Amino acid sequence: MTKALEDAFRAASQLPEAKQDELAAAIQAELEAEEAWDESLKRSQPALADLAEEALSEYRAGKTKLLDEDEG
Repeated sequence: MTKALEDAFRAASQLPEAKQDELAAAIQAELEAEEAWDESLKRSQPALADLAEEALSEYRAGKTKLLDEDEG
């Protein structure tokens, strides 16, 4: 565990129990969301690879154009 995390937990341990439980739930939810995001990204890799290949094929075929940042 890093010093920063130890410091945060030490500070959190001074909170009332109800606040500690809220913080614990928020941390757990964040960890679960991160895991879900990683899994979703992993599952989407084949589709993203297909889209990237399609975009490259269109570029190579001259079917694309540069974006004009000044053009709205």
